[in-house]
Amino acid sequence: MKKIASFCVDHSKLKPGIYVSRVDGDITTYDIRFCTPNQPPFLDSPIMHTIEHLFATFARNSEYADQVIYFGPMGCRTGFYFLVRDISREQALALILTILKEISEYQGEIPGNKPEECGNYREHDLSGAVRIASEFYAHVVNWDVQEMNY
Repeated sequence: MKKIASFCVDHSKLKPGIYVSRVDGDITTYDIRFCTPNQPPFLDSPIMHTIEHLFATFARNSEYADQVIYFGPMGCRTGFYFLVRDISREQALALILTILKEISEYQGEIPGNKPEECGNYREHDLSGAVRIASEFYAHVVNWDVQEMNY
């Protein structure tokens, strides 16, 4: 069976950061890697769940709302994938950084966190999400498009 692209990245050398995972026509997948692979601690599920709700909401309410395809967690709990269409790497990086900053300062209700809106609405950690987003934002705030290659 053919190995998928994300399994071809050498995870023993991968560090936290923002990377271009793949480009498929007009769709670019970004690897937003919060943690070093295979080196605990990993992201706790409630924290990831809250970051997912916040990031997806902010992205889909941004000026690039129509270009946002998907934002979701990696099963390994080291980060997230962000898929967008027809925006430059510079625009995507600026958007990611803006959203991370928004999450790191967020104090409101978690969007989409009612039983009728979410399949696991009880499993969230807003304070943890704010803390982790703040720490990661401090790490990548000066990230450059030249650093976005694995």
